[in-house]
Amino acid sequence: MSKRDYYEVLGVERTASDSDIKSAYRKLAVKYHPDRNQDNPEAEDKFKEAAEAYAVLSDTDKRARYDRFGHQEGPQGFSGFDPSVFGDFSDILGDLFGFGGGRRRGGGSQGIPGSDLRYDLNITFEEAAFGTSRTIKFPRLEACDDCSGSGSADGKLQVCTVCGGSGRVRFSQGFFSVARTCPECQGGGKKVTNPCKTCRGEGRQARERELEVTIPAGVDTGMRLRLRGEGEHGMRGGPKGDLDVVILVDEHERFQRDETDVHEILDLGYVQLVLGAKVEIETLHGTETLKIPAGTQPGHEFRLRGQGITHLNSDRKGDHVAHVRLKVPKPRDLDSDQLALLHKLAELEGSEVQHEAKGVFEKVKNLFQV
Repeated sequence: MSKRDYYEVLGVERTASDSDIKSAYRKLAVKYHPDRNQDNPEAEDKFKEAAEAYAVLSDTDKRARYDRFGHQEGPQGFSGFDPSVFGDFSDILGDLFGFGGGRRRGGGSQGIPGSDLRYDLNITFEEAAFGTSRTIKFPRLEACDDCSGSGSADGKLQVCTVCGGSGRVRFSQGFFSVARTCPECQGGGKKVTNPCKTCRGEGRQARERELEVTIPAGVDTGMRLRLRGEGEHGMRGGPKGDLDVVILVDEHERFQRDETDVHEILDLGYVQLVLGAKVEIETLHGTETLKIPAGTQPGHEFRLRGQGITHLNSDRKGDHVAHVRLKVPKPRDLDSDQLALLHKLAELEGSEVQHEAKGVFEKVKNLFQV
């Protein structure tokens, strides 16, 4: 039986990029993986066929020979399907099916890497706008002083007999093999035979770390500051993890933020909007005098350039935007003279009003009497 064209198997064009080929193989691996198609020989055959096609087309030299000679194999030939090739696919298959694979930081002779840590830091609206410095304290595992982090009382470690010191072991699943972290040494490649009494062979102790963190101007909620090497210490000489400082910005009582612009509601009275006015408003950068033109309508926006928040890693600033809102008082908050003037205005406009006050018309008469 003749073999199908490898490009046809993966469902890609002959001009497909390496990433297109890899993506096509991933989809087929998910669809036809034996664990998802129990007792289905046809699916297993398709899985093998896709793996063979990927083994050739993902290799630059093999793909060039295949493009030239096809299944005739060429002068050097193709090896056909080889179950051992799946060891090279551990990054793909491990991500898809969760049985290993993926790159691992450190391990083996480099020891076991320390874990990354997270610290949530609350700051004020103003601190986010202008930047600040904070001293934070957090617990982490650090190298034991008594054994210098080795975990051994005498400083001696034994090479793991299960993985031979590599920190990884290979195992077969179906017709392919993958590598995973050694369960005996947890990937360190070495074992403690004489545990340190202080840390009980762990090589680490819990301590409180105090650190000054510089917060740049322009940060916002959800942003992370990654501090390299400030996470937990590794084991058996493994590298330190990192610390992620996650920013949480408190809400402001008056201001709302939209990226680097600051917005606020500016309450103005009816008379101010009709006749115009000058009002003072507070921005992050100080007091500004705002001229309100006569006839300004509710909902109008006044934009003060450069009075907002600094762009992250830049000297540029956003704007301060004031949104005009008509402030309407309740009748009970007005005195009799104010009510009288409003009734006179309603009379001049020919507007019908509901509110009445005792003696209001007499007040109007007295106010406008010549």
